[in-house]
Amino acid sequence: METYDLVIVGGGIGGSALATVMARAGRSVLVLEKSEAFEDHVRGEWIAPWGVAETRRLGLYDLLMAAGGHHVERHITYDETLAPAVAEAAALPLSIFVPGIPGPLSLGHPTHCQTLIEAAAAAGATVHRGVDVTAVTFGAAPGATFTDRDGVSHTVGGRLLVGADARTSMVREAAGIVLHEDKPHHMFAGLLIENASGWDAATQAIGVEGDFNFLTFPQGDGRVRVYGGYAIADRSRFAGPDGARRFLEAFRVTCSPDNHFIADATPAGPLRAYFNNDAWTDEPFAAGAVLVGDAAGWNDPILGQGLSVTYRDVRLVSDLLLSSKDWSPALFAPYAEERRERMRRLRFVASLTSVLDSEFGDAARDRRHDYHLRAAADPSLRAHGMAPMSGPEALPAEVFTPAYRARALGLAEVSEAA
Repeated sequence: METYDLVIVGGGIGGSALATVMARAGRSVLVLEKSEAFEDHVRGEWIAPWGVAETRRLGLYDLLMAAGGHHVERHITYDETLAPAVAEAAALPLSIFVPGIPGPLSLGHPTHCQTLIEAAAAAGATVHRGVDVTAVTFGAAPGATFTDRDGVSHTVGGRLLVGADARTSMVREAAGIVLHEDKPHHMFAGLLIENASGWDAATQAIGVEGDFNFLTFPQGDGRVRVYGGYAIADRSRFAGPDGARRFLEAFRVTCSPDNHFIADATPAGPLRAYFNNDAWTDEPFAAGAVLVGDAAGWNDPILGQGLSVTYRDVRLVSDLLLSSKDWSPALFAPYAEERRERMRRLRFVASLTSVLDSEFGDAARDRRHDYHLRAAADPSLRAHGMAPMSGPEALPAEVFTPAYRARALGLAEVSEAA
């Protein structure tokens, strides 16, 4: 039986990034990836500044830039209660959040994945694609059984099994690691578009008008990844063969005049819609196994933190593995502790952001208007919005409390126990 230091199930961003780092450090690594070619899953194309810093620490930043990475330099928040000129006058430079990072980094998901899996192979990792992992083992003898593309079954062993196999992780399930999920707040849909050259490639925008929360993240060369939030009760709003065109028409709003460049653009990928919610694990490890990325739980996509979370996971896990010869479960306790608080803070921010940006109707509009007025007078009310950019650990603990939430939403003060 072939044996490796690491057997990684899943060759997407988390699995291939970890494989690259560990193979470069001289460890033997096997990557088992189900897909023959990476597809557009309408997620994972925007890295927050704190996540970009993680790619630099991992030695992966230059790879991503060479593959077409595009930095976004400023942010505008539009709203139906604000004149466009007022919103644009308050544009935020995105270089202010992490020293030396010019802003978020956008890169198409299939390209991103392919770049990393090729880097893993170039670093010396063994990569098998088109495989079906049928069983995994833990404890003192971690390993996996998989069927290759020719239907031949193989069993391999390793010092550690890594679950990097996305939200429906079989590694997590087989290891008995419990996944907690909160209740979805709203629907979220996404689409890649091209021929949107009129949209400023340096500017991302988020806004609300009517019953739609729009988000735009340019990738350069006229390509933009766009998302929209809307009520769960209207979950089939963009279903059907003309769904993509109706989705883009929803971007044609008055509060953001340049949105017509989005509405008039050409779909360049699938339209996907899904529930927005958070999921987390208390301990993303077991005897002989550790989870990274979405396999260990994910943040509500309204914040766009998936890639940053994953790169932080990879950096922490690889640092621990390279710091010790003892890969027993106790090694991963600091990773679990940091991740637990990181995800709690991001979960808090996502919940607050969902209330402010993806609730609709007269009361919600009045609440946003009141929030914008109060935040203009008291910028501390925008503190939670820094967490997705600077990293959740960059802000004081009091930002992530019921008292702060009540203050941001203009509610009566509540106790910490509320």
